[in-house]
This record gives sequence, structure tokens and C-alpha cells, in this order.
Amino acid sequence: MNLTLKIWRQKNAKTKGKFVTYKINNVSEDSSFLEMLDQLNEQLIRENKDSVAFTDCPVAFDHDCREGICGMCGLYINGRPHGPDLGVTTCQLHMRKFKDGDTIVIEPWRAKPFPIIKDLVVDRSALDKIIQAGGFVSINTGSAQDANAILISKKNADLSMDAAACIGCGACVATCKNASAMLFVAAKVSQFALLPQGKVEAVERVKNMIKKMDELGFGNCTNTYACEVECPKLISVTNIARLNREFLHAKIVAEK
Repeated sequence: MNLTLKIWRQKNAKTKGKFVTYKINNVSEDSSFLEMLDQLNEQLIRENKDSVAFTDCPVAFDHDCREGICGMCGLYINGRPHGPDLGVTTCQLHMRKFKDGDTIVIEPWRAKPFPIIKDLVVDRSALDKIIQAGGFVSINTGSAQDANAILISKKNADLSMDAAACIGCGACVATCKNASAMLFVAAKVSQFALLPQGKVEAVERVKNMIKKMDELGFGNCTNTYACEVECPKLISVTNIARLNREFLHAKIVAEK
């Protein structure tokens, strides 16, 4: 395939960015989106080895596992987080989803809590700070229990595992018009709220995580369900309802 790429280039957080157009040819439809970007960067190195212009340098983008697990590879592709496919991360998006001659617009996440570092790389440490505020179990639960020693219903176990599938990529924030992190926080709260090990600290957990989310500048839920649609792990918005119930319960307990 021969493609036209319109890529956001920005030297650092303090400089003004802009879209730069690149042509790339002979892209295999079996390659992943990130492999296509690797091919572009190799082309830029070959063609501009003597150039000092920033836009002639390789494009910076985040990646790590390239297996759809780590959540690093978040890109805004043709107006959608992770591109046109459903339930996949950018690294698992394949070029067969595009057509020969297509123009592809590639941007970083656009959200105030995710400042741009360079090109397509954003600082998503805000999500880590929310986890640090309470997204963990700190009580001593002892050694691993024998199978079925702790009675947990299959329904709750399945729902907890579904919530724990969240990889913290930030697609929910990027697609929300309010840059809300509610789906992310809801998933992290739900995975513990459904299990007995998480109930000991449940009240403080939900209060601290929501407080930190607000402090970091994330917006409120818009109830458009865009976060659920664009989530690569298909995390359900029912977790947001559970988050609201947990938060309301925490407020009632605090007032007693």
C-alpha cells in the first residue's frame, strides 16, 4: 500500500506543534500500525541523514510490549483512540484496516492531564498517581489460600477479572469530551470492591482515588459511553455505576 501520513510533530512541551505530511510506499497490509511507523522512521533516517530539521528526524511514539498488554501505544488515529478497529490497542491494529491511497491522521492523546512530551508521546503519569492514591490492597492478606478457601461467587470473580483487564492506556480519557478518567478509576475500584480482600479499605480507597482524579484535572463523566466504545479491553460502563455506589456509601459512612 501507498499511504499519506499527517503526523503531529512537536519538539517538546514548550514549543508549538504542527501537522507534517509524509508519503510512505510499499506498506504491507499484514504489518501492524507501529511497524508501519517503524518503516517511516527508517525512511526518514535514510533520506535525511544530513538534515538537522526537526521534522526530518524520526517520529517519537510510545511502545513497549507490542502485544496489547502494556497500554503504552496510545495514538489518536483518524479521530479515534487506537484507530478504527474495536477492542484492540494501536500495536494490534493492522494495516489491512486501511486502503491503498488512504490519508491517515495521527495525533497524541488530547487531554490536559496528559501533557505532550514530544511528537506522539504524552505524559500519562497522572493515571499512576491515581493508583498511588488508593488503587491497591495494603493489608496483610497472608499467604496464598487453597483453592475455594475464600468463598467468592463466580459472578463477582468474573466481574472483578473483567475490571482488572484495564491496562491504563488512557483511551477513555482521550475520547471523552471532558477528559474524564471515570472508566479507568471505576475499573480499578471495581476489581477490589467485588472481592473480600478489597473491602477492608474500600471506603478510603474510593474517596482517595476520586479526590486525586479531581485534583489532577480530569473532567466528570459525560454519560456518552464513548469510553466503553473505544476501550481496547471493552471495560463496561457498569463499573462507573459501581464506582458511584461505592463513593456514595463512603460518604454515608463518613457522616455517621
